[in-house]
Amino acid sequence: MDHFAMEENEKHLKEIASLKQAAARSRKWADKNEATKIGYDPVKEHDRSVATRAYIGAKTKKMQSRATQYERRMEREIQEKEGLLQDIEQPVSLKLMPLSYYKERLISCKELSVRYEGAEDNVLKNLTFELVQGERVFLHGENGCGKSTLIKTILQQVNMRQTGYGSQDMQQTRENMQQISGGQTNIQRSGSSHANLLVTAGEICTASNLVVSYINQDTSFLRGDIRDFCRERNLEESLFFTLLRQLDMECVQFAKRLEEFSEGQKKKVLIAASLMTPAHVYIWDEPLNYIDVFSRMQIEQLILRYQPTMILVDHDIRFQEKIATRVVEL
Repeated sequence: MDHFAMEENEKHLKEIASLKQAAARSRKWADKNEATKIGYDPVKEHDRSVATRAYIGAKTKKMQSRATQYERRMEREIQEKEGLLQDIEQPVSLKLMPLSYYKERLISCKELSVRYEGAEDNVLKNLTFELVQGERVFLHGENGCGKSTLIKTILQQVNMRQTGYGSQDMQQTRENMQQISGGQTNIQRSGSSHANLLVTAGEICTASNLVVSYINQDTSFLRGDIRDFCRERNLEESLFFTLLRQLDMECVQFAKRLEEFSEGQKKKVLIAASLMTPAHVYIWDEPLNYIDVFSRMQIEQLILRYQPTMILVDHDIRFQEKIATRVVEL
């Protein structure tokens, strides 16, 4: 439909340009004859009589009147043609805005074990892992192997470094993790945080002042008006809607509440929010669940073009093979 409308617009614009050229030629012709009436040279045109000048004046007056009427008719036709032009959304290219960090190593773990507060068993055991700037690392393994737990451990460490709280400040750290959203911390989030604090043994280190854009696999926290979502996260509303349109979301959705969106539409909201966030590291936990093939292809091309530093969890093996610089088995 948009392609047909664009072709019609192009046709109307050509017709408008042609009408404007015709009006300009008519005015130029009339002005030339007006100049002939009042600007003759008595030496070169010594044979021009007063009667001839009067004749030319009368003829020019009629011509000026005709030109004025013609221009008015052209203006009416131009306005009619302009009224036929359709307001078509001009697509903008999706883009990422990765930040550059002054050090190569951004995240490192050594013999890391993790359990949830109040639980006895570790979810992760003796993991050694690092993320270097420019890498796109996929975490791979069966459900329950600790992929999301590792991500949340990294986010917790980033939050602790930013706020200055160590693991001994358990209550304050828990409150900070629960409050992470939008521009409130260096974790520019597109999802909700886990309610339980993670208890770690071994070493985990994240670079200071690291900015992370995070997409949670859970979308259940999305509630309310989509414009409120933008305001809470300091997202420019018109650009956000344009990105959603680029991800093939219908404009009618923008009037609905987020809880009315399908799972695929909710994922697109989170992806668009992350795309608009400048960050050193993009951590996406199963971002492509329920996403259509066309949108997946756009996201693939985007990542390959801008080459951000990423940690990803996704079960699409083809996507992993195309995007990953390294796969870590858990």
